Amino acid sequence: MKTKILLFALATLVFFSGCEKLLDRAPLTSENDDTYWVNEQNLRMYVNGYYSNYFVGYSTLWGVVYTPVTGYLTSDDIMVNGNQRSLEVAVPTSRGATSSGVEWISSYNGPDWNFYWVRKTNIFLDRIEQRMGGILTEEQKNHWVGVGRFFRAMEYANLVRVFGDVPYYDYDVQDYELDELYKPRTPRNDVMDAVYEDLKFALENVRLDDGDQQVNRYVVAAYITRLALYEGTWLKYHYSSNERAKKFLQFAVEAGDYVIASGKYNIVTDFRSLFGSESLKGNMDCILYRHYDLTIPVTHSIASYCTFNQTQGGNANLDLVKAFICADGKPWASSTLTDAGKFDLANLIKTRDPRFEATFWDKPTSKAGASGLYTCKFVDREGPVIAATGGDIPSKYTSTNNTNDYPVMRYAEVLLNWIEAKAELATLGGTPVTQTDIETSINKIRKRPLDATATGKSLKQTEPMTLTAITENFDPNRDQSVPPLIWEIRRERRMELYFEHSRLVDLRRWHKLDYMNDRKNPDLLKGIWVDLEAEIGKANLPTNAVGVITETGERIIYNGSNGNLTKGYFVGAAVAPRTYQHWDLSGVNPYLAPVGDAQRRDYRNKGYELSQTEGWSNELN
Repeated sequence: MKTKILLFALATLVFFSGCEKLLDRAPLTSENDDTYWVNEQNLRMYVNGYYSNYFVGYSTLWGVVYTPVTGYLTSDDIMVNGNQRSLEVAVPTSRGATSSGVEWISSYNGPDWNFYWVRKTNIFLDRIEQRMGGILTEEQKNHWVGVGRFFRAMEYANLVRVFGDVPYYDYDVQDYELDELYKPRTPRNDVMDAVYEDLKFALENVRLDDGDQQVNRYVVAAYITRLALYEGTWLKYHYSSNERAKKFLQFAVEAGDYVIASGKYNIVTDFRSLFGSESLKGNMDCILYRHYDLTIPVTHSIASYCTFNQTQGGNANLDLVKAFICADGKPWASSTLTDAGKFDLANLIKTRDPRFEATFWDKPTSKAGASGLYTCKFVDREGPVIAATGGDIPSKYTSTNNTNDYPVMRYAEVLLNWIEAKAELATLGGTPVTQTDIETSINKIRKRPLDATATGKSLKQTEPMTLTAITENFDPNRDQSVPPLIWEIRRERRMELYFEHSRLVDLRRWHKLDYMNDRKNPDLLKGIWVDLEAEIGKANLPTNAVGVITETGERIIYNGSNGNLTKGYFVGAAVAPRTYQHWDLSGVNPYLAPVGDAQRRDYRNKGYELSQTEGWSNELN
């Protein structure tokens, strides 16, 4: 089977049965390609097959690809109780066995070398053009072509993000067109120019409203802020291609302007309810959401991983903890709050931005075996309390029975993408960021309502950001290569999007994977400050499994009788640095993924050549 282009199958179509179940349709029986393209309803059914692929949410059943609570992915936010997960350091045997285009599916953070979704979309666009003349109105045609081009842009942006140069196809290639099937990589800039044009067309032609949970113009604009920001910052930080960077950064700003000016979205929901709600329908914080429902049935397991039913394989490290802004709007090292420099949970909850309390359980636990800090972000308030107090846990918090909705695209992310793009443009000669811009974005997010649990702990909204305060000495621990304002915007993003889709992707586009160097930064391998026996309790402490790192760097593992010594930064007994550190290896480019040997041999066997990814050895094993 050709790994370049997989066979098209209309059996993958899904049945349209109402807005509430849009992302999860039952399979439709196979259709005849010659008789299928007869009405707009069939186009809708065809496109529904894309939703669970691109808008993953909490995934389904035991899947965790978009919310990696098991430590499935890696970044400078997460530590695991073992050797830290390494980035890719060797060319794989193959990278084309699946047809998934999911954005964040594997350890190298992207889709395989597979063009299934490209071909599926090109067929869709071809059939509209060739077979539906006289069937669709001009408005209908432009809408569905816009939707198709939006998904093609999504797929190519993902492929380019992972591999750099990739072969570009904008029509339905036939099996006998070997020169096309096995053509060399198209330069990245050419591919992304085509992505830009596809997104422009979609932004101008997709409907403003096509029903609940359907792609509309605001969904398109929201994703443009993400995709264009990525490309603009990649061009700036990897290639110093500032003119091209400005093109994409300006596109991100324009798309953000469009969403903001609509007045349709706002920050009105407390942080925890955004992720633990059983229904996000009509929620102004959500531009697109995925609905879960036992009656479909489509369920997930992410809430189970947040209610002590499952031990979390990945836990937040001290480096992330220190990144959280304090409630007075200052980094911990310059905060004037009492005990801002203490890193036990009680003080962290009291002194940090309320997102910290909403994200984590308020007591250290060995269920978070690497750092003691247990993530509860993706479940409502009730589930973890029932589990922690030994109550009878309702089934919706167990196994794969979870039904809370996921905010696939949040207004908060659009605001963060928008303000970052504006700040980056300012460094390239654009208009400086104003306090009004900060009020529209970061301070709007900081003014998010607090729920009763947070106010019951006397938490308050974090003080607003002011541009006059963001000076060179605002954060003594700032990476000095990053301008102060951009550093603070990145901090806000890190707090807001923890354990979602973003951090490793952000490090790559900023050219900052060195933040993951756990030999240089010991905070990557430490958890919160604890007194193990006093805070967790002797009965709940597994022997020879957890311990602490003291202020002097001594590592003490709890053995059942040394509780008087176990005060320090929580650490799992097996926590260790990455086995492979990409910065120590030659011939490895951790910012782009290599193509598999099998894919290159497939080319060669047909008399063609496929070059290896930039920064990897071109030698074929």
